[in-house]
Amino acid sequence: QVQLVESGGGLVQAGGSLRLSCAASGRTFSNYHMGWFRQAPGKQREFVAAISWSGRSIYYADSVKGRFTISRDNAKNTVDLQMNSLKPEDTAVYYCAANPRTIANMFGEYDYWGQGTQVTVSS
Repeated sequence: QVQLVESGGGLVQAGGSLRLSCAASGRTFSNYHMGWFRQAPGKQREFVAAISWSGRSIYYADSVKGRFTISRDNAKNTVDLQMNSLKPEDTAVYYCAANPRTIANMFGEYDYWGQGTQVTVSS
């Protein structure tokens, strides 16, 4: 079992930056692939970024490629999402998720989810 807690959300102006963090509990964190997803009201959950357990494989949604960076620190049981050049369309609740099987961009592949943290980008 893995428990995840996100932090770092808030209100920023367009073009600004924000860094989200996800803290995981449990000794097996390093064996999980991790992902970030987001969901805006009335819309389906959207893939943002994913990183393999080793950190050697990383994938981004086209909408955030070049602006967002996912990273992890297995020694600290954390995964971060650095968000730069934020746009109003990035406004959403952001969730981190853990997947024991494979790196994936579909939310159905992830077994464990955090509670989410709100990111609001004003224009």
